Amino acid sequence: MKKTNEERQLTKAEMEIMSTLWDNCAEGKAGMTTHEIIERYPEPKPAYSTIATFLKILTNKGFIASCKQEGGGKTFVFMPLVSREEYTHRVMKEVKTTFFAGSLKSMLSFFAKQEDVSKEDLEEIWALIENHHS
Repeated sequence: MKKTNEERQLTKAEMEIMSTLWDNCAEGKAGMTTHEIIERYPEPKPAYSTIATFLKILTNKGFIASCKQEGGGKTFVFMPLVSREEYTHRVMKEVKTTFFAGSLKSMLSFFAKQEDVSKEDLEEIWALIENHHS
């Protein structure tokens, strides 16, 4: 059965590219060329063809779109179609469903037990919950 866009997960390599595009958007920029994406990678930088392949995959999966750069000849600019928040929500919803039978309480309980959560963090989380319900 073929997965819909909402069900598709990003691989680690795809996530790196999406994070780069999301960070670029957060800086107020519209999109990035393949060369601009590669520039953001630490050394050793990936090959152009590697990034181009992942951009094609992300386009086919419906995570990004591209358009020709103005005055850029064959140069394409890539921009995310799915926000970081939308993707995070989708993944966390799947984690909750898959591992915690859809129970937010079970999921939060798991993280509270597994993580070293400080009293300050718990107070901040509680304040967020209270603000959400007021």
